Amino acid sequence: MHPDAQKIQQAFPEAVQNAVEWRGDLTIHVKRERLHAVCRYLHDDPGLDYDYIVHVSSVDWPDHPERFEVVYEFYSIRRKQRIRVKTRVPEDDCVVDSMTDIWKGADFMEREVYDMMGIPVPEPSEPRAGPAPG
Repeated sequence: MHPDAQKIQQAFPEAVQNAVEWRGDLTIHVKRERLHAVCRYLHDDPGLDYDYIVHVSSVDWPDHPERFEVVYEFYSIRRKQRIRVKTRVPEDDCVVDSMTDIWKGADFMEREVYDMMGIPVPEPSEPRAGPAPG
């Protein structure tokens, strides 16, 4: 297992559902309820130091019970290491927590997830938004 995956798994054993390494890139799947805490840890832990947000995207899996997947990609400039963090979101409770209090650059990318897929990403100070109007 990738050393970063081991460290995250030890810190959040209840949150990490899966970790996959492919060609040196690490992808972890986390429970939505712990997404923000795991991302905060990725950013703040000096041994991980994921200080740059690369991208936020979403995937629609229409035949899956947790229909949507939100994908965050982070990079540690100092360590030259990339990580992808994925979480699943059911259609009937379609919202994820924002990462803008950790990475300011998440703002426009999270807005695009809402614009393209209708997945609300409320600011940390806002109450959790409900489903997108439709």
